[in-house]
Amino acid sequence: QVQLDESGGALVQAGDSLSLSCTASGDTYSLSGVAWFRQAPGKDREFVARIKWGGGGTNYADSVKDRFTISKDYAKNMIYLQMNALKPEDTAVYYCAAGLYRGPNYYSSGAYGYWGQGTQVNVSS
Repeated sequence: QVQLDESGGALVQAGDSLSLSCTASGDTYSLSGVAWFRQAPGKDREFVARIKWGGGGTNYADSVKDRFTISKDYAKNMIYLQMNALKPEDTAVYYCAAGLYRGPNYYSSGAYGYWGQGTQVNVSS
C-alpha cells in the first residue's frame, strides 16, 4: 500500500507561479511511476504530467507543456509540480497519483492505483 498526501494549493492570479508537493509513504519501492492529474468542476479528471519513479523520464499534457515541470526527490519520497504562467483554465483540484503500471497508457487514470485527496488550485483572471 502507498499513501499520498498533496499540499500547496492556493488562490493565485493569472501569470503567477505555484508549486505543489506530494508526500508518498508506504511501499514506495514497488512504484513504477507517479503523476499529477487535475479535475475542474463539471469536467473529467485529466492527465497533467508523469515521471518514472525509478528513473527520470517525464511526460506532459500538451496544455501544460513548457509551463509545468514535474520532479521528484526519490530519497525523500516527494513529488513536485512546478506550475508557471498559470491561466484561469488551470483552475482545478490537483491530484497526486502513483502506480505499478509500466505500459504506454501512463496518461490514463486507470494506470494508477493510489491517489491523494487532492489540493485546490484557483487561478483568477
